[in-house]
Amino acid sequence: MKKYNIGILGATGAVGREILKVLAEYNIPVGELKLFASKKSVGKSILFRGTSYQIEEACDTSFIGLDFVFGATSNEVAKRFRDSIVSSKAIFIDNSSAFRLDSTVPLVIPQINGEDAVLHQGVIANPNCSTIIALMAIYSIEKLSKIECMLATTYQATSGAGALGPLELSQQMNAICNDKPLEIEVFPHQIVENVIPQIGSFLENGYTTEEMKMQNEGRKILHREDLCISCTCVRVPVVRSHSIAIELVTKEELSIEQIRETLSKENGVLLYDSPEKKEYPMPILTSNQDLVYVGRIRKSLFHPRGIVLWCSGDQIRKGAASNAVQIMMKLIGLVF
Repeated sequence: MKKYNIGILGATGAVGREILKVLAEYNIPVGELKLFASKKSVGKSILFRGTSYQIEEACDTSFIGLDFVFGATSNEVAKRFRDSIVSSKAIFIDNSSAFRLDSTVPLVIPQINGEDAVLHQGVIANPNCSTIIALMAIYSIEKLSKIECMLATTYQATSGAGALGPLELSQQMNAICNDKPLEIEVFPHQIVENVIPQIGSFLENGYTTEEMKMQNEGRKILHREDLCISCTCVRVPVVRSHSIAIELVTKEELSIEQIRETLSKENGVLLYDSPEKKEYPMPILTSNQDLVYVGRIRKSLFHPRGIVLWCSGDQIRKGAASNAVQIMMKLIGLVF
């Protein structure tokens, strides 16, 4: 089997480390492996398949000879190295938001629009984590009947803000238990014993940057410029896995039985919907794996063609690392 030379920009971060973990789990045939991070991490090492790899600081010539480069860095770093990666002939699969709405860059969820990946010009963008989880949950419905509009409320874990998010949650929990002052640095307000209805910065229309991603990215992925999605993003005191409440209206009326049947056959989705057994998607069930759980499926009470559902998925894996690796697998013809 052919081996592929792979680089990871941001290898020491949560998503970078998860990409390494997923590459190993999916048995990706890796030849040369280069791990890049900031200057402060240079010289440190990371173990992959029993071999220790030293961290390097990236420069313009770092990507020569690589087949794929995974980006797990900020927008600024992704933009800084885009041309160097493309000129080296590597394919850049980027997790930042730098190129998601660039008309020359495919925005890909392999189970939904994997065929778009082959249209790349050297760069493929990984969608926002909540966008991936939501679209995985509703794509089966979209195939049965086009979705006219959708309301979504996300319940996003603290790890979505990076490694310091869960740390701040833990520190605040300890502070409350020991009657000590709370320190607030990562989030705009106390996160322990609280929910915060702001992720991202506010725009002129009253929505946040995070909230607009679901409509803007959803339209591109589904090739539906007419799709209307109104979203509210909420940070919750959970360590890992995002959950999303969705209410949507389809063009034709669908039965719950139709929806359940098609969801049960969807690749990458697990129908987990047994109210009588108190079985429904929860972060504690969906963390550290790649399936998006879907449940609480019911008819809307405000529209005859409306459907309500609840979904949950690991935003570090399927919402980032695993989706990126699956894009690579799509391009090289491996089954996932």
